[in-house]
Amino acid sequence: MSDVWTVISSALSQHGEAIHLLDAIGVTLGLVYLWLEFKANVLMWVVGIIMPIIDIYLYFSTGLYADFGMAIYYSVAAIVAAVYGFSHWHTGDTIGTKGSGRPITHMPLRESGVALIVFLGLWAVMYELLIHLTDSTVPVTDSFANALSIVALWALARKYLEQWLLWLVADAVLTSLYAYKGLLFRPCLYGFYTVMAVFGYFKWKKIMHEQNTSKTIANNS
Repeated sequence: MSDVWTVISSALSQHGEAIHLLDAIGVTLGLVYLWLEFKANVLMWVVGIIMPIIDIYLYFSTGLYADFGMAIYYSVAAIVAAVYGFSHWHTGDTIGTKGSGRPITHMPLRESGVALIVFLGLWAVMYELLIHLTDSTVPVTDSFANALSIVALWALARKYLEQWLLWLVADAVLTSLYAYKGLLFRPCLYGFYTVMAVFGYFKWKKIMHEQNTSKTIANNS
């Protein structure tokens, strides 16, 4: 009997070590992704394809089912989102963008209203799925953060300045959620994301101002 318990304990230990290793790898990729996003570098979309694959196993193993579903969504949609984001960032008015393609802009008011409606709808659907189909202990915050993340991803693909504000809220909620679930590295990563969302907002705002200034000079010359 003791031998059986030893095997089980060993398997659980190895499983835990694998979880922490994947968590660490995910954190590393997340930092690379954030740096590329901060610099408004289109290569961030390439890294964005890899991260969800790791997250699928990580989230399912820790019982974060909405995050698990989000990771599947990312895995299925990552290529589409990457192609869309990559192509969208390279199209449009490139004056004053220093070769970076479409300039950073504000989210139009009409699109903000649509985004809010979509967010509320996604939140409600995810919440219902969690309470009826899973044993999630955090259905409200899990569904909230992931619904908001979907909208933020869309805003990022559209290169709207306000995407940073959406990520600020989502990342702050996810930081506390991952800490509650006992993950070691992920709360640190998302805590860092939360702080960097503030810096990222002002960085993009500065870039947008420089782009607008360059465009004005070009139009007046």
